[in-house]
Amino acid sequence: MDFSFIIPVFNRPAETEELLHSLSLQSQGGFEVVVVEDGSTLSSEPVVEKFRDRLNISYYFKANSGPGLSRNYGCERAQGQYVIFLDSDCVLPPEYFKTVSGALQTDYTDAFGGPDRAHSDFTKLQKAINFSMTSFLTTGGIRGGNEKLGKFHPRSFNMGFSKKVFEATGGFSSMRFGEDVDLSIRILEMGFQTQLIKGAYVFHKRRTSLRRFFKQVYNSGVARINLQLRHPGTLKLVHAAPALFTLVVPVLLVLSLTLSAWFALPVLSHLLLLFVLATAKNQSIGIGLLAVVTSYTQLFAYGCGFLHAFWKRMILGREEYSAFQKNFYK
Repeated sequence: MDFSFIIPVFNRPAETEELLHSLSLQSQGGFEVVVVEDGSTLSSEPVVEKFRDRLNISYYFKANSGPGLSRNYGCERAQGQYVIFLDSDCVLPPEYFKTVSGALQTDYTDAFGGPDRAHSDFTKLQKAINFSMTSFLTTGGIRGGNEKLGKFHPRSFNMGFSKKVFEATGGFSSMRFGEDVDLSIRILEMGFQTQLIKGAYVFHKRRTSLRRFFKQVYNSGVARINLQLRHPGTLKLVHAAPALFTLVVPVLLVLSLTLSAWFALPVLSHLLLLFVLATAKNQSIGIGLLAVVTSYTQLFAYGCGFLHAFWKRMILGREEYSAFQKNFYK
């Protein structure tokens, strides 16, 4: 089976270099790499040139269209019959490709996904964000290893599928956020099987500031409403949980100040549990404290985006949208 890695890039040459370096250190070869520059002003082409003698790599520059359509662009030009998509802010462990190819040879599916982790070299904030994005206390277990086999929805930071899937689905839509879940839903609706390859994890840096993290997760909340309108019936109670959290927590805090301090107990218990679990996982009190901040940033950002989109789209009937389009990367 021939494999192609496809990496859409937007103004991230330093991160792209780290990812390509990790690809050059894979314990097993036999793949090509396709880098698609999505209208960047900071070019990654000089970085790609550094790896010409270590990787079977190609580079393309195109007008900016967002990550989904850039992945399609790369897929159309890839030589492999199975394509693997990575975000440029990921780094691979040396056994990644060997794990993926071995798993697909043993139990072939037309699509797969893998989890993400925090690398030991990540900053404290990046480790805290990773905890927030993977903890059951913040995501309700809808990411990574908690999704059931056969119903797993691969995410585009670590996702692969066959050219047959690409031809049948048309690839990613023009959605700016939630485009990977949209595609995963369509893959399953067309009868293709997916699988989670737990050993095929990536080190995912995510956002490097709370401001950027808030914008990203806010748009995830917006995307969930957009996805429900594109695919009726896919919105589950767990998806609305952060919105309920966003509404209930302020009420509890007000009641604790006006009626009884006992109303604050659920919030304080949640804060303490987040702190204890994050501290234990990372063996760091500092990361534990940061994880409380990033977790509440995530919950409120997603909840606000969800509620705003619910009002605009489901109540007012407005068209599909995403937020912070002009300053998302600032």
